[in-house]
Amino acid sequence: MKSNDWKDRLNVVYSTNPDFRYETTNEEEPDTLPKEKQQLRISLDKRNRGGKMVSLITGFVGKDEDLQALGKMLKVKCGVGGSAKDGEIIVQGDFRKKILELLQKEGYIKARIV
Repeated sequence: MKSNDWKDRLNVVYSTNPDFRYETTNEEEPDTLPKEKQQLRISLDKRNRGGKMVSLITGFVGKDEDLQALGKMLKVKCGVGGSAKDGEIIVQGDFRKKILELLQKEGYIKARIV
């Protein structure tokens, strides 16, 4: 019996080939690197944010759940909002030095302010 899930057929309108198989992309997330090997960069960003400053942490390599957990920890410790997606953590405000201290306490020894 054929699977008739429309999400598997996304971007394909019609095929006359009876043996046609829909291409499904299964992107695997890379395993999370150990804290000692993560090369995180902390920077201040003002672009496309309505003139407001945010601390931007980039360079995280790993699973999305681990990124979300790290982002939540940083936001809670700084007492501000933000987000964590696409390998970046955004913390509202200029908290570069505090974030660097927090990351070093957590074991991210290669974290640096850019």
